[in-house]
Amino acid sequence: MKILVINAGSSSLKYQVYDMTDESVLAKGLVERIGMDSSILNHKPTGKEEVTEVSEILEHTTAIRKVLDKLTHEEHGVMKSISEIQAVGHRVVHGGETFKESALVTDEVKAEIRRLIDLAPLHNPAAMMGISAAEVNMPGVPQVVVFDTAFHQTMPEHAYLYAIPRVLYNKYKVRRYGAHGTSHYYVSQIAAEYLERPIEDLKIITCHVGNGGSLTAIQNGVSVDTSMGMTPLEGLMMGTRSGDLDPAIVPYVMNKEDLTVNEVNSMLNKHSGLLAISGVSSDMREITEGMEKGEPNSTLAFNMYEYRLRKYIGSYAAAMNGVDVIVFTAGVGENSVVLRQRVLEQLTYLGVEVDEELNKIRSGEPRRISTANSKVEVLVIPTNEELVIARDTNCIVEATQ
Repeated sequence: MKILVINAGSSSLKYQVYDMTDESVLAKGLVERIGMDSSILNHKPTGKEEVTEVSEILEHTTAIRKVLDKLTHEEHGVMKSISEIQAVGHRVVHGGETFKESALVTDEVKAEIRRLIDLAPLHNPAAMMGISAAEVNMPGVPQVVVFDTAFHQTMPEHAYLYAIPRVLYNKYKVRRYGAHGTSHYYVSQIAAEYLERPIEDLKIITCHVGNGGSLTAIQNGVSVDTSMGMTPLEGLMMGTRSGDLDPAIVPYVMNKEDLTVNEVNSMLNKHSGLLAISGVSSDMREITEGMEKGEPNSTLAFNMYEYRLRKYIGSYAAAMNGVDVIVFTAGVGENSVVLRQRVLEQLTYLGVEVDEELNKIRSGEPRRISTANSKVEVLVIPTNEELVIARDTNCIVEATQ
């Protein structure tokens, strides 16, 4: 079965095509600046030359049509006909309490995703645009939705509820939902396979650290706590997001600066985090370079970022009464040697011993960076959320045939 995996944003669309006979990637790409006359389509067919096209793409239906044209192109394509695509899998950020697992797209499923837009106003509408565009371009092809929040639906009540009036949960479902669920699920499974141990016997802390970041405590193979909350703003300090802060800061600053709700929301999501503290960049690579040059603001940004990450690891070790495995993944987690080193050398109280030479190795494969004597296994595992989406899509569609 060949599956098209789509991750639709409000002005972008990422895609990959999988051949599920061997889970190989036939092609992948990105459409950017949707809604403009200078949209960019970057198409990367496996084993062929990468191609970039600039044209007017005003909405997602046209974006997917152009992607399909590239996939079937005589020179740049990877298949002869669109009919070879037997299913489409979509990433959807928020599934609320309704979706505890992936689901086949139906009218009822689409209606529920729309109902949940209040919980993810920036993300769920974009997912719906991707679903609608795929329906127009590939009528009759089954579609599956895979939710970032689904993996965290195993959290116990004491972990997902906030200490605010219960009526707000009853009426509006105000609670912790988390994010990056497909990534946390994937790397925890790979960790157990790599260590050749049953995942049900492990206490794992997965650190998905990129421009956005979250940690998850995984016990007996299920999520028992995660750092992102009702929205992706809570938790770690991130590239442009503040992460945890005293909620009283919001009305205080709004009053002092005469800010609207939208303005303060923009401040906390787009103008905070590493960008705000460094004054230079939201990119950890640039922050690290600045720190190495002795720039005080970059150094402070790095120290705050590392400190908060380390605190969450400690708190989740406490939550599970121990930890067997710590996993680093995503852009920063996989690539920042210095961040991993700084975090791990302060976790000796847990019995963590990092091997400095192993930590420096760069590889696209799962690997151990802890010493043989370390009481906690520390792994670096490249994440693959698209593969999780493709696998779920394959299973659900096959079950319906």
